[in-house]
Amino acid sequence: MTMPHTELASVFPKIGFIGAGRLGCALAWCLDQKGAHVHAVASRSADSATALAAGCSACAVMSPQQVADECDLIFITTPDAAIAPAAEGICWRPGSSVVHCSGATEVQVLGKALAEGAEVGGFHPMHTFADPVTAARTLSGCVITIEAGEPLSQRLSRLVTALGCTVNHLPAGMRVRYHASCGFASQFVNVLLAEGVGAWQSWGSTEQAALAAFLPMLRGTIASIETSGLAKGMPGPVSRGDTHTVERHVQALRDFDPDMASFYRALCRRSVPLAQKAGRIDDAQAASIKAVLDTAGDAPE
Repeated sequence: MTMPHTELASVFPKIGFIGAGRLGCALAWCLDQKGAHVHAVASRSADSATALAAGCSACAVMSPQQVADECDLIFITTPDAAIAPAAEGICWRPGSSVVHCSGATEVQVLGKALAEGAEVGGFHPMHTFADPVTAARTLSGCVITIEAGEPLSQRLSRLVTALGCTVNHLPAGMRVRYHASCGFASQFVNVLLAEGVGAWQSWGSTEQAALAAFLPMLRGTIASIETSGLAKGMPGPVSRGDTHTVERHVQALRDFDPDMASFYRALCRRSVPLAQKAGRIDDAQAASIKAVLDTAGDAPE
């Protein structure tokens, strides 16, 4: 449900953006659609700033200092390496709130803003932003990770709720580990699919044909995880203790691509504890699979 403008404005009456890349545009447009007042944007690229402003109902293009002077909440949505220089180049207004949207950058890079009386924090949407128009439309429902002290943490949490998202509170010092963990559910899925596609292409098939086959399976696995959890929702030969099939997989992949075979073995080893947790295999079956994986690695390549 869209939060009325007056209620959202009571949290942060004027919101500004420094940086107008894909994440900044998507977040600004989504906030505007939910009734927030996205007041101003600054960017090194005039075209990018104009594009962000054009997607909002009443947003002006300003300098970074003007954004900081006029807005109550300032999102720094520059590339990670530009966050600290952007923050250090501004004189901050006491009582304003300044957050960056990087998953891996520590909040301490906003130290100048904090020293000058602003509240600082991190605000990281766990979403993909390859296409900002699509991201703005689909942002609601994702998790947004907040790292901030009070009262800013509570106010940002209200903003997250207004976006239709779920809050994840992160303690200080955990950002890099947190961001690395996100990679397993985002870009590494692409890597896993690319491995499978590579094998399909070896017999003359295409990436499109492989993805047409893989994506329904992936959706089914995700549905199983949602219903049964990680361990019980895991398919495949390890999950059912099928040592013979695991061994044949490794042999076939070793003949095709030794590096792929090594990667497969590593993934299988990580699969064994999940299969045990699900109660699908016992200790003897787990030991048998591990032995096959170790032996296969000793075979000539």
